[in-house]
Amino acid sequence: MRRFFLLGPTASGKSAVAVPLARLLGAEILTLDSMQVYRGMDVGTAKPGPEERGGVAHHLLDLADPREEFSVARWLEAADAVEADLRARGIHALYAGGTGMYLKARVSGLVETPPPPEDLRRRLRERLEAGEREALRAELERLDPALHARLHPGDDQRLLRGLEVVLSTGRPLSSWQEEWEPGEPLGEPAVALAWEREVLRRRVEERFDRMLEEGLVEEVQALRAAGGPGPTARKALGYRQILDWLEGRISREEARRRAIQGTRTLIRRQMTWLRSFPDLRWLPVGESDDPEDLARKARDLLREARG
Repeated sequence: MRRFFLLGPTASGKSAVAVPLARLLGAEILTLDSMQVYRGMDVGTAKPGPEERGGVAHHLLDLADPREEFSVARWLEAADAVEADLRARGIHALYAGGTGMYLKARVSGLVETPPPPEDLRRRLRERLEAGEREALRAELERLDPALHARLHPGDDQRLLRGLEVVLSTGRPLSSWQEEWEPGEPLGEPAVALAWEREVLRRRVEERFDRMLEEGLVEEVQALRAAGGPGPTARKALGYRQILDWLEGRISREEARRRAIQGTRTLIRRQMTWLRSFPDLRWLPVGESDDPEDLARKARDLLREARG
């Protein structure tokens, strides 16, 4: 079994290229997407439906209830199980997606931090349960401002984890997570889809409007009615903005604007991340390009990368 990677920013059309590319490689698709792991979050994550999957097996979708926390470690464990099955059947793995932490975990492993003392873990949990959330958040902001800036207001799990690590090791969790320095090669055959910036910006807007037409609001309403989404799933772009609108904090138009702008900001971060890999092959993409043709070009680039 060989691993291959089809990467690219949000809205770059990876799903459409992945299916014919998997056929050409004799592979099945493993999804590199931190929000497509949630059941019932289909429209807003652009999860490929049965027709879009084109008869090619897709793995690592619908692994968790949206109310659950879902970790990189849990995803990696599921990916390892899929790889073991593919290896037994003599089939290759095509990872397709854009979640950086999943990619990092797959090619270089998880960041291992020393386990915190049990008494520290217990004291922090007791403080949270006693109503000291804001005090704990202020403490995290002082000790690990980078992690605090990424933290959702309701994400108690990461709040406690961040404090456990910095208080027990003297080193912020965000620092541990950045051990994989920019410029380090992937070490795996990988190709990324490259769009002109302005075209991709327009695709983001069109994509979100299409999601609204296809039932994103109704999907978010259904999640709320079922008691979710939880702190992690709630952070998904599009979902949190629609929730803010449904809960009366912003207007519908403002929700749309923020979702589109947030996606464009995410794309800039994704592109910066991808450009840091010296061995990543880039495939230029235009609006008139056919996915089948792109798949053939991607296959050739991956073969070159294998050497």
